[in-house]
Amino acid sequence: MLNHPSLDKLSALRLNGMHKALSEQLAMPDIDTLSFEERLGLLIDREMTERENRQLQTRLRQARLRHRACLEDLDTRTPRGLDKHLLTHLSTCQWIREGLNLLILGPTGVGKTWIACALAQQACRQGLTSRYLRVPRLFEDLHLAHADGSFPKLMATYAKTDLIVLDDWGLASLDTSARRDLLELLDDRHGRRSTLITSQLPVDHWHEVIGDPTLADAILDRLVHNAYRITLKGESMRKRKAPQLTANATPE
Repeated sequence: MLNHPSLDKLSALRLNGMHKALSEQLAMPDIDTLSFEERLGLLIDREMTERENRQLQTRLRQARLRHRACLEDLDTRTPRGLDKHLLTHLSTCQWIREGLNLLILGPTGVGKTWIACALAQQACRQGLTSRYLRVPRLFEDLHLAHADGSFPKLMATYAKTDLIVLDDWGLASLDTSARRDLLELLDDRHGRRSTLITSQLPVDHWHEVIGDPTLADAILDRLVHNAYRITLKGESMRKRKAPQLTANATPE
C-alpha cells in the first residue's frame, strides 16, 4: 500500500496540513469521485491554511497584546465619540502599509487600550507585525538595554515592526535619556512604520511631558503631523460594566 508511506513522508517533510488532508481523504468512501487535480488542490489548500494559521499565531504571540481584542467585538453602541467611517478605514490597515500613525485620546476607562489592541490584532491578521508596549515599561527596557549592550539590537527589532502600540503615554515627564531614546525610536520608524499612541493627555500638553522644547518639537513632528486621531469621551466603560454592590453584597 502506498498510502501509509506517503503519510510518513509528508510527516517527515513537515507538511502537516497535507498530512491531515490526505488522512481525511483516505477515510472518505467517495473520494474516488474527485479527480487527481481536485484532490491535489485540496491538499495544497489545506497546507497553505495550516501555514497561514501558524504564522498568525506567531505574530500574535510576538505582539504581546494586553487584551485579546478584535474589531468584530468592538462596542459601537455606547456613545463615546467613535467615528465608524474612520474605524472602517483603519480596519483595512492601509494606514500601516503607508507608515502613518494613530493617536487614541480620551479619559481613563473609555476603551483606548482595547481599541489599540484590536487594531494591532487586525494588523496581525493581515500579515503585518505588531508589538504592544506600555510607555513606562518601554523606557525601563531601554534603560536596561543601554546597560547590558543590547540597545542596538532592541532598537533594530522595534524599527522593523510594522505597528508599535505605545500605551499610557504621558503618565510621567521624560528624563533626558527617555527623550533621546524616544526620538531615536520614532526617527527610525518615521515614514516607514506606524506608531499608535494611547493617552489621557491632550496633544497640546505633550510638550510639557517631553520637557526639552527642541526635542519635543522633533518628537512631535515625527509623531503627530502624519497621524489619524480618535478622540474618545464619556464615562468609564469599566464603571458601566462593574457589578452594583449593595451593603449586603461582597465582591467575588
